[in-house]
Amino acid sequence: MNAPYDGDRGQGAGGAASPGGPPVPPGAGRDGSVPPDPYLQHAYDDDPYRAQDLTAQDPVDEALYDRAAHPPPPPGTYQEPAPLYQQPPPAPHAPDPRIWAQTPPPEPAGPSRHLPYGDRPATTQFVGVDDLVTRASDDRQEPDAFAHLFRDQEGSGKPPVPPQPEPAPAPAPAKGGGKVSGLLKSSAVMAAGTLVSRLTGFVRSLVITAALGAAMLGDSFTIAYTLPTMIYILTVGGGLNSVFVPQLVRAMKDDKDGGEAFANRLLTLVMVALAAIVALAVFAAPALIHMLSPTIANDVAANSVAVTFARYCLPTIFFMGVHVVMGQILNARGKFGAMMWTPVLNNIVMIITFGLFIWVYGTSAESQMGVDTIPPEGVRLLGMGTLLGLVVQSLAMIPYLRETGFRFRPRFDWKGQGLGKTIKLAKWTVLFVLANQAGVLVVTRLSTAAGAASGQDGTGFLAYSNAQLIWGMPQAIITVSVMAALLPRISRAAHDNDPGAVRDDISQGLRNSAVAIVPVAFTFLALGLPMCTLLYASSGTEAARSMGFILMAFALGLIPYSVQYVVLRGFYAYEDTRTPFYNTVIVAAVNAAASALCYVVLPARWAVVGMAFAYGLAYAVGVGVAWRRLRNRLGGDLDGAHIVRTYARLCMAALPAALVGGAVGFGILELVGTGALGSLAALICGGLLLLGIFFVAAKKMRIEEVNGLVGMVRGRLGR
Repeated sequence: MNAPYDGDRGQGAGGAASPGGPPVPPGAGRDGSVPPDPYLQHAYDDDPYRAQDLTAQDPVDEALYDRAAHPPPPPGTYQEPAPLYQQPPPAPHAPDPRIWAQTPPPEPAGPSRHLPYGDRPATTQFVGVDDLVTRASDDRQEPDAFAHLFRDQEGSGKPPVPPQPEPAPAPAPAKGGGKVSGLLKSSAVMAAGTLVSRLTGFVRSLVITAALGAAMLGDSFTIAYTLPTMIYILTVGGGLNSVFVPQLVRAMKDDKDGGEAFANRLLTLVMVALAAIVALAVFAAPALIHMLSPTIANDVAANSVAVTFARYCLPTIFFMGVHVVMGQILNARGKFGAMMWTPVLNNIVMIITFGLFIWVYGTSAESQMGVDTIPPEGVRLLGMGTLLGLVVQSLAMIPYLRETGFRFRPRFDWKGQGLGKTIKLAKWTVLFVLANQAGVLVVTRLSTAAGAASGQDGTGFLAYSNAQLIWGMPQAIITVSVMAALLPRISRAAHDNDPGAVRDDISQGLRNSAVAIVPVAFTFLALGLPMCTLLYASSGTEAARSMGFILMAFALGLIPYSVQYVVLRGFYAYEDTRTPFYNTVIVAAVNAAASALCYVVLPARWAVVGMAFAYGLAYAVGVGVAWRRLRNRLGGDLDGAHIVRTYARLCMAALPAALVGGAVGFGILELVGTGALGSLAALICGGLLLLGIFFVAAKKMRIEEVNGLVGMVRGRLGR
């Protein structure tokens, strides 16, 4: 209540202005301060509801307030709300100029000035475009406009749920990252190592062909160089690569010493066995050369060179096995990079060795060197360099083993340590390798015989191997990479007995790999000739052209070869190794029979070309058998219609592209010539036309896998 107004008092005491200054308020002291008025008080100082609940001040608000949905805070805990419509605090860091629209930080959980009752922040916060697209269906609209009223009324009689204590913040992750980041890092290291190893191996084949040519001398070295790998795989290689890693991992978990004793026993056993195999193989080198190629064995000069090369190369069996066992020990201990990167050292040593040979004697086209004119010093240089490459590759594993704490100590207490059981587990894998190598043996014998009978360079086993190396690179880089990401999902779905998920993942792997495999296969068909005349020009024009025709014959077989690889992963996911063995027997038998037919029917000049076509035909037959068995395994459905439609449309888009690109490439070769310049121009112009027409046709046909790939690439490029 205010004091009564006294006009005279105000005019006389406080109303008069002091000379030279502003008027002084009534009751003010000398310093101008006004004491508090005892008659003036705040209208809400004695409000009994203020300390309890601000929302209960008005009876109407009290009636409309839904305490069940929004329980009020306990008495005495209310805090004054922050003032609204104020500027947000400045960000601690400057905005990133590379991001055009940065998402603001989300609202904190619990009460805030925007969300006073702790509603979901995601319903009101500003989000990016990705969140708006991917979370657009999270909050479904109520089917009835008044359904929320019924829900609130239904819960109004229930007591409010007491607030749960906030959980303690999770500890910060370790500096090295979790399992997922470690797996991704290991996969990236392995993929990079495999890619570099493939590329350096390809350069190695180019240098070997340039040094020795694609005639009898090149075939003799290739036979001797292939022989140790074949013997190693036939004896211990298959079991080491497939069975011993799980045994090493199990020993690391169960044994008190972390599996070190088991690893030492295994390494010792393998070294002793391989040393005995090397001794026998070196002694039986002439018989082994005769088994692989009677044509070379019956030629005195070629047989002498091949046996000499073989005796230098056969000790590499020992170092192959040691390298594989060391790599498996590292893999069991979580170190994956060494086994993928150390083969690069072998390739580099061999490239340097054959480069020195070319530096001393010149290329094959320049020296015209053959099996009867190659000097013994040149044979020793190439043989010692080949052996040194495998030695360096094996010794490079020792620092990685020492880093993991493993120390090799020979142990000969093999009996009763479970090694016999481990060897039995490799039965089907060894049979798988035997069937595969039997087909390789037939092709090796027939291709060397055809090359000798034709009398032309580039029609023998070396030409077949070089063309197959180019042909198999897309499979190793594309299909293997796609399935490396999908195989854990397929194995998990098979373990959960979910055939539908296995089918979907197999279908996805086939369709995603086909986007790249199909156009690459047609590229080999259209431009295989300029590709080989460019890469193998140092071996002579005629040899390079012959290898180009072999690559063209291989070309379309890349499609069933890739499909076969993906389909067999389905059996491996179910831990079924018997079916892949039977399938490999069928493929090897068809390949051997068709290759023999080509050798008998076709002229010697074109026999190896026919063998290359037979290789793809064999895998087409194998795909038909494996497809039917996997479809029955998955309940009669393998998404066949979707997969076949995708492959058919990709082939329809690639066929006109291959016709136009191949015609342009052949035209440029005829005009400019098959030299390096003409081959490069034909490859670039024909390749660009082929890829451009393919992608335009695929876009017009609306092939979803191609559109998805283009969208992903454009997203990566920021366009």
